[in-house]
Parts: sequence; structure tokens; C-alpha cells
Amino acid sequence: MKIGYARVSTDEQNNSLQVDALKKYGTDRIFMEQASGKTKNRPELKRMLDSLRPGDTVVVWRLDRLGRALKDLIELIEIFRLGQVTFISISEQIDTGTAVGELTFHIFASIAQFERQLNSERTKAGLSLIHISEPTRLLSI
Repeated sequence: MKIGYARVSTDEQNNSLQVDALKKYGTDRIFMEQASGKTKNRPELKRMLDSLRPGDTVVVWRLDRLGRALKDLIELIEIFRLGQVTFISISEQIDTGTAVGELTFHIFASIAQFERQLNSERTKAGLSLIHISEPTRLLSI
């Protein structure tokens, strides 16, 4: 079976783009979740994992929908591998059923982790600039 997994982080987000892509890919069943990719407490992910059988394929729209932390993604891919389950990410064209696909997964997951760290550093740097500039602004009034 092709099992889809769609995740959004907040109520304001909509998973219709993901669900449409998963349906177009031909998934037989889709698990939909509203939870941060950082949290380990994702009931639909757990339900999906419990439903997997050897020969199944897990399909996501984008790699970051499965998880945000590199460590968590690698753990999930290892769970799939041990259970003889293939993983496919539509957007990144990753298919762990092939050696090239598995290598591609690790490269993309590492790049995604790097990008998140850069964004976090930029956000922290921007926030520190705001805190530094506020007193200066008050003095010029």
C-alpha cells in the first residue's frame, strides 16, 4: 500500500496542497496531522507507523512534513528500512527504495537541517538588533 502523511503546524495552515499531491501520487490512505514537526507527540504519525506492513510505501509531499530535526528524520527512515517500508518524498524526488534515493535523502535532510539552523541564527540576530536599537530610538525622540 501507498500510505500518505500530511502535516501542518497550526490551525491557520491548510493541508490541501499536500493532500492533493498525495492523492495524485496514488496513495491508498492518508494520515493527516496538525502538530509541530519538532514534537515527538504526533498521534497520527504513531497511527501510521503502527499500520505499516512490509512492502508498504510512505509518501510525503515534502521531506519537512515528516519531521524537522535531522535526527528524527533519520530515525524514521531507519524504522521504515527495518520494517521493509520504502519512503518517498514527492517534491524532492526521493525514493529510499534505491541506493541513490537513500543517499539523496541523507543529503537533503542535512541541507534542510542546515537551512533551519541558519534561519534560527538570523532570527536571533535580528531580535538582538531590535533590542539594541530600541534604547537608541528612545533617546532620539
